[in-house]
Amino acid sequence: MAATGLLLQSGLVAWSWGSGKVEAQQSLRAALERMAHELREAGYDPTGAGFQALLVVEPTQVVFQSDWNGNGVVDPTRERVTYLLRPGETTLRRDAGGGAQPLADGVRHFALFYLDRTGAPTADPEQVVSIRIELVTGRGTPEASMTTLVTLRNAPVW
Repeated sequence: MAATGLLLQSGLVAWSWGSGKVEAQQSLRAALERMAHELREAGYDPTGAGFQALLVVEPTQVVFQSDWNGNGVVDPTRERVTYLLRPGETTLRRDAGGGAQPLADGVRHFALFYLDRTGAPTADPEQVVSIRIELVTGRGTPEASMTTLVTLRNAPVW
């Protein structure tokens, strides 16, 4: 009877671990897909107003803007977006003018790497043509990590 109980307990632990890993991966994937989708559209300017796509390019924060409604003006409460992980926190946040809303919890690592047209690192928002995003989660659940490279569709062509 004890052996059967031990076998069931180890099976439950394995299932719980697997379930936690899947949940962490799904949360991470959803956050990464949303970020990548919005960053690809950074600088969308259908009227040719000439605004800058990226405003802030920091290792754990990016601020970008797009004229999604096509009126020639960037509305800072709807068309300017910030993704950030504050120091000491584990919640990745998205702020589009309504306050920084949680996007993913349990984030252990969030890093943004900005690259110019040659693939070299740059800190100049006007030179950025692609962004590598690294995300790792795993607070109380198995770790999940994902990386993607986002090319800005509206990046300057030099």
